[in-house]
Parts: sequence; structure tokens; C-alpha cells
Amino acid sequence: MKITHIRNATMVIETKDKVILVDPMLGAKGKAGPTFTLFRYKARKNPIIDLPANAIDIVNKTTHCLITHLHPDHLDKKAEAFLKSKNIPIICSVKDEKKLRKRGLNIIQTVNYWETSEFLEGTIEGIPAVHGYGFIAKPMGNVMGFYIQLPNEKSIYLSADTVYTDDVHKVLSEYKPDISVVASGRAQLDLFQPLLMRMEDIIKFVKNSPNKVIANHLEAVNHCPITRKELAFELASKDLKEKTLIPQDGEIMDF
Repeated sequence: MKITHIRNATMVIETKDKVILVDPMLGAKGKAGPTFTLFRYKARKNPIIDLPANAIDIVNKTTHCLITHLHPDHLDKKAEAFLKSKNIPIICSVKDEKKLRKRGLNIIQTVNYWETSEFLEGTIEGIPAVHGYGFIAKPMGNVMGFYIQLPNEKSIYLSADTVYTDDVHKVLSEYKPDISVVASGRAQLDLFQPLLMRMEDIIKFVKNSPNKVIANHLEAVNHCPITRKELAFELASKDLKEKTLIPQDGEIMDF
């Protein structure tokens, strides 16, 4: 299995003849969405960086697309246009199907929470995700993580935009994924609590992960203050750096 970190939460999973695009935000710098904060963090249109040079060549190989939720930093207009132009088969939460079909996307499969279904000769299961601490999680809407097992490949847990919950803990401790992906930017709006795990919960996620962790959702949108350097320092101080990959945009990881 080969995984390319594109930018933010966008990644490409390559396995045999299948190429799975995850949460595509493909717009140019400042073209995918509005600023998410006005005063807590510097107001800048998103994304705050361009795509890496190798992104389009890799994305163009896409055979399937997996969407965890509908926020513009996980599915922007440029990505929608790409998916429609190539009629890419899309897999999503059963709760997002109606909206995505209305946008003209080719939904071939929906996934429900804690239900396993067939996926590319393997299986996929929907895992609950809670997009924020306290009150803010409800207006942030539906999010779904995915636990994927493909034949003769490492199992992968895409935890999606979530805080650390009993459900996240259950997957890490009982399913024991070979690769776990954690959104690590600690996104926060001008008001309310963070939308993603605080540093202590990222540390907890890595500590409780049985195998390798990929940290993403870093340095790409204006409301995520945690940097790669800061995260690496914290992980190193807890002797957790060796089990964690903090990829640069465009970096390819082999598993």
C-alpha cells in the first residue's frame, strides 16, 4: 500500500489497481473556501498554501473517492468539478448521500455507523466522529470515520475530523488498525471550543494506537494553529515520535 499526503486531510491510497482519493480539497491557494476565523487566528482565505507539485498527477489516477464529511476543506468546488468530470465512483456516509447526489456526484456506495460492508474486495465500516468539544459539535454536522480492510494490505483507520471519544478508543484498542490517521491541527473558530483534538488528546491517540499513526490536517487552513514542528516536539518529548508520521505535502509513504 502506498499513501500520498496531498494537503490538509486530502490523501491518496494506492492499492494494486485501485487508487482511493480521500477528502479532496483541490483548489488553489485562497480559492477553496472563506477564512474560518477573523480574530482568533489571522484571517486568510483557504487553503493558505498551494497544492504540492506532484498532486495533480497522483489525483488524476483516482479510481474511487471516499468522503468523510462535507466541509469545504474536505470537499471543495474544484474537487467536485474534478469528480464530476471523470464520473468518479464515490463512497460516503449514508447521511451525506442525498446532498452529494443533488450536487451531481456519482455515489456508488453508502456506509452506516458500525456496519461492515464490502469495499474493493475487502471491507469498510463507518466509525462515529464528533467534530468538536461540547456545544460546537452539533452545528458542525455529521462526520464519519472509516475502518478499511483490503486483501493483503494493512488495515487503516481514517478517524476523520473528531475529538477523542469512546468510539475512537474502541477502534484503536479493539480493532488494532495497522495505520491510524489523526486530524492534528486543533482547528478552532473565533468562538467555542476546538473542533479537533487538543494536543493532549492527539498524544493520547498516538499512545493508544497499536501501530503507525499518520498526523494530517496541519498548516493548510487558517484556523489550525498546531504546526508540524510543534507536534513533532511534543511527540518526541513523550517518546512517541518514532511511531508517528508527520508528512509534508506531497510526501509518499510506503506500507
